[in-house]
Amino acid sequence: MLRIATDIDALARFGRALADPIRCRVLLVLRDGPAYPADLAEALGIARTRLSNHLACLRDCGLVVAVPDGRRVRYELADPRLGHALDDLRSAVLAVAADTTCPDAEAEGCC
Repeated sequence: MLRIATDIDALARFGRALADPIRCRVLLVLRDGPAYPADLAEALGIARTRLSNHLACLRDCGLVVAVPDGRRVRYELADPRLGHALDDLRSAVLAVAADTTCPDAEAEGCC
């Protein structure tokens, strides 16, 4: 039986996905449309095995889905609203003043 995620669970999954720059880049590429792993790896300039681990994480977070296409599998955002959410997050973060970062950025692991 499927369990509907609570608001906190959903945000935590989204945060986990965005915690890695490669996963962010994958999501931004998939925002523009579905892609095959080989094409994603080439576009991002990373090894396919490394990409595979990130795609697995994004699938586990529920943000991307693997769609069989003959003998191949293509990846796409699990919901088109995720593309809008990524755009909204990007513009909101860019609007934040540069001096409002985490005061103990290095100690806390903040960016």
